[in-house]
Amino acid sequence: MKKIVLSAALLCALSYANAQIKMPAPSPAQTIKQEFGLSNVELSYSRPVKKAGRYLETWCLIMLFGEPVQTELQPYIRRQCYYRRQRNSCRQIWTSQHTGATSWTLIITKQTDVTSPAAYKQEEDVVRVTAKVKPLATSVENFSIQFDNVQPESCDLIISWDKSMVSLPIKTNVDGRIMASIAESMKSDKPAYFQSAFYYLESGKDLKQAEEWFAKAVEAQPNAFWIRYQQARTLAKLGKTAQAKEAALKSKELATAAQNQDYVTLNNKLINSLK
Repeated sequence: MKKIVLSAALLCALSYANAQIKMPAPSPAQTIKQEFGLSNVELSYSRPVKKAGRYLETWCLIMLFGEPVQTELQPYIRRQCYYRRQRNSCRQIWTSQHTGATSWTLIITKQTDVTSPAAYKQEEDVVRVTAKVKPLATSVENFSIQFDNVQPESCDLIISWDKSMVSLPIKTNVDGRIMASIAESMKSDKPAYFQSAFYYLESGKDLKQAEEWFAKAVEAQPNAFWIRYQQARTLAKLGKTAQAKEAALKSKELATAAQNQDYVTLNNKLINSLK
């Protein structure tokens, strides 16, 4: 028994001695994910720490739809990003200036095999723009990329390093895709009347069409107080005050029975606003 224990201890010691030693990465990686449009934007990049005389060395990967695209670390002062809007459609974003410059040139290229500046082909450019550098009051020690000003169809990619920051706008066509989905839904056996009507209401589209769809949604789910509340909002916007009040009162009644105080409050507010 003692031999077994000693042998096991010896094996553990040898295994530990032969194991690789893990060290902190000089430019630790970070992955951030932002809900955007009808999907997500995911970005992975390395974050070097600012050092005297050090140029920016980093790469990032952005996905709007589809799987990640692999790329290599880009050396020296180049910054390489991949931007994928849809499956099998990759875009790289480059900047051609280092920090301290008054502007950076941002290039979106169709190339997916750029592993060095020499491999880059300008004829593959999709877009080439100049981004003005905004001076920062305080220094950003770790290279930073983040998403800001997130709207339904747009957001800004903010790149910060040392005392410089640039912003790259990203846009997507949400409305076109939703409208196409609604059109397909209306052809199906079970149209999404409520979701479609709600989108029309919230986006300021044809309210008469929204009214029609809300009526069909109520018919399908007569006890759904949340549907009747949105129906009441639509009728109010159409100037049909009496019908809007009737719908709101019914929604309040159903919400009270369901013990949903939030919708009771919403309906009270809507009823009080009707004249």
